Amino acid sequence: GSGTKEQNQLAQVMVNYRQVFPYQFVIMMGDNIYGSEKEADMKIKFEQPYKPLLDGGVQFYASLGNHDEANQRFYEKFNMKGDEYYRFNKDGVSFYALNSNYMDKRQVQWLENELSNDSAKWKIAFMHHPPYSSGAQHGSSKDIREIVEPLFLKYGVDVVFTGHEHFYERIKPQKGIYYFITGAGGKLRDGNIRKNSELTDKGFDQDLSFMLIEIWKDDMYFQVISRAGNTVDSGVIKRRD
Repeated sequence: GSGTKEQNQLAQVMVNYRQVFPYQFVIMMGDNIYGSEKEADMKIKFEQPYKPLLDGGVQFYASLGNHDEANQRFYEKFNMKGDEYYRFNKDGVSFYALNSNYMDKRQVQWLENELSNDSAKWKIAFMHHPPYSSGAQHGSSKDIREIVEPLFLKYGVDVVFTGHEHFYERIKPQKGIYYFITGAGGKLRDGNIRKNSELTDKGFDQDLSFMLIEIWKDDMYFQVISRAGNTVDSGVIKRRD
């Protein structure tokens, strides 16, 4: 976020939708703050746009992007508790926030240890760089894919949320795993999804957007909403066996 008019407008749409669908928390795919990250910047670029949500008790869980300072992990409202990567659980669903800026052996070992001991039915990972992408600006982060995909497959990760590209894209299932790019919450890269990409199931790169998610038993329902309040994608995903 940069505290722009457009970011604030999308934040208001998020507030409006919460009156109908009272979501409890938000996951963030990195590039959380653009430019300066002083205390005053955090207020303008994060606290003010999402004040009604924060005041309503909504928790934000951040991952780090390549434009983010590592010290964001100490910012209380990002709920990282000083960790560059971490895991949390909500109602039996495990969420893995990864630091794709620096996927070193220590993080990979941590991830494997956590996944191997995780008995949750649903396992969801979120990070900045997309293992699969149709973005003309960046495209697939193949180096990250080579590291994390074998672990996702081995230990039953169901869904992966990423950013880096400033648009929305639902990737066709890759080896049974669903990948989403939802990187247009605060900044847009207009018209940046490559045409006729074999990866794209659905894409939206004309405006800012956010996703609503609900998990019920073995189904994950999702809805993607634009700054104009329009639904640009929706569907249901089955949990991997």
